Amino acid sequence: MDVDAYAYTHRPSWDRLDRLSRQRRLSGAEADELVALYRRTSQQLARLQSHSPDPELIAGLSALLIRARARVLGTRGEVLREVGRFFTHRFPAAVYRAAPWWAGVAAAFLAVSAGLAVWVSGSGTARKRLGLPADTGDLTGPGGRFETYYSDHPHDAFAAQVWTNNAWVAAVALFTGIVILPAVYVLYMNALNLGVSAGLMAGAGRLDAFFGFLLPHGMLELTAVFVAGGAGLKLGWTLIDPGRLSRARALARQGRATATVALGLVAVLLISGLIEGFVTPSGWPAPVRVGIGLLAELGFLAYVFVIGRRAAAEPVATDPLISG
Repeated sequence: MDVDAYAYTHRPSWDRLDRLSRQRRLSGAEADELVALYRRTSQQLARLQSHSPDPELIAGLSALLIRARARVLGTRGEVLREVGRFFTHRFPAAVYRAAPWWAGVAAAFLAVSAGLAVWVSGSGTARKRLGLPADTGDLTGPGGRFETYYSDHPHDAFAAQVWTNNAWVAAVALFTGIVILPAVYVLYMNALNLGVSAGLMAGAGRLDAFFGFLLPHGMLELTAVFVAGGAGLKLGWTLIDPGRLSRARALARQGRATATVALGLVAVLLISGLIEGFVTPSGWPAPVRVGIGLLAELGFLAYVFVIGRRAAAEPVATDPLISG
């Protein structure tokens, strides 16, 4: 089966279905056409799923069918069901498909941070080159700025502030990825900040406090940043190498996947923000706080690699509207 030729042949009817599903008012003939196109496109998607290795084409058609089905049925329950499907299918599948990209970003980010931490902790020259003061006790000491950063503000206000800031960093990494270098710069600056902080705390003999305050929220927060960076760079690479599709069509398809990741990460960063606002500064023993962060991180990875993998490979479910 020539997937490109098949998509080219049926693209006009898919575009027509998209227009009808977005149109505010439909005549009787248009409503009948909408149902007919919905059934036909559902059958075409089922055929593509058995022949096509192109997950983005399948995801795009699935999203179109969800929107068209909600219009056909016209119920609030369908809208809620679509939101549910976003978090049980579309978002985890999109993150799973981008896994090689964000895993690479994670490896590079952590390598840079670790290298900088070792350099800063053991070298006065490193501090001079980075413009760091010789005495950093006000930052690294017990009760210093590193620790009080997490408890200087009311928990709810701090959680909201963290969520907003992290969402901004993730959005920049995502949507500047199309030109690659700005996204790489944002990721590098975050790796630099993390590495310098770790190096200073290690030099002061307080690496245990560093991990005790960072890991509860940082595992999930950094993973979200890695996912954002990986999805953004994948979008940028599509501009360089669109594959078998035209550059415009490949970018549009990958752009939809990137937007899906962006929307889902808002919820992920909300969770990490709540942990940073309420768990990190809670005063609970470090193993308890780190354990909560580890559970959140393992839950997200299981969500992606179990639910996401299943959703990425899932065939179209039988739909009563198709058989009518």
